[in-house]
Amino acid sequence: MLFIKYRFEYLCMSILGSLAGMAVSLVETYRYPMLFLLMFLESASIPVPSEVVMPLAGALAFRHILYFWPAFIVTFAGSSLGIALDYYIGFVLGKEVVYKHLRFFHLNRKKLDAFDSWFNKNAVAAVFFSRLLPVVRTIMSFPAGFARMKPKEFFAYSFSAAALWNIVLMLFGFYALSTNNAVIWMGAIGAFAIALFVLYRIGMKRLRR
Repeated sequence: MLFIKYRFEYLCMSILGSLAGMAVSLVETYRYPMLFLLMFLESASIPVPSEVVMPLAGALAFRHILYFWPAFIVTFAGSSLGIALDYYIGFVLGKEVVYKHLRFFHLNRKKLDAFDSWFNKNAVAAVFFSRLLPVVRTIMSFPAGFARMKPKEFFAYSFSAAALWNIVLMLFGFYALSTNNAVIWMGAIGAFAIALFVLYRIGMKRLRR
């Protein structure tokens, strides 16, 4: 089972790596419309790596290929639309759909009830902080919709966290990836990747608990 788990993670990383290369090429070619589309897809739970898209937008802004604030506004709009789409899908379907098809979600009724209880008690923190975690950030809209979390509350915390995530990644790209020094550039990428991995592991550990 451990071997299968690591093979699955390796496969996921390979797919993300391919998607990252594709995202770079598309953003450089189609610019603002592509930034909007990629961040919309990412926030709508499609595996598009914002960890690549947003730093790239920052780096292109430094090189005056894009303007910084228009790029930020476009990506934030895409993120917001993706978040809203997933939330309302969950809101309309309701958690009864999940209960009826537990086998497809690899869950049992006891685990789902426990998560439901936990989410109801920690909805605000879960929605806000999950948006700041790699991978986990793209899936929290569905539970919020299933739980019929108040729209104003959900959108206020989701959009705030999404704006924070986007601006931090853009600033990283703008400053850290603007150098022509290959050693500094690779060091920045390495440190960034390690930080994202640590955040992901911590987030998954918390969610499992």
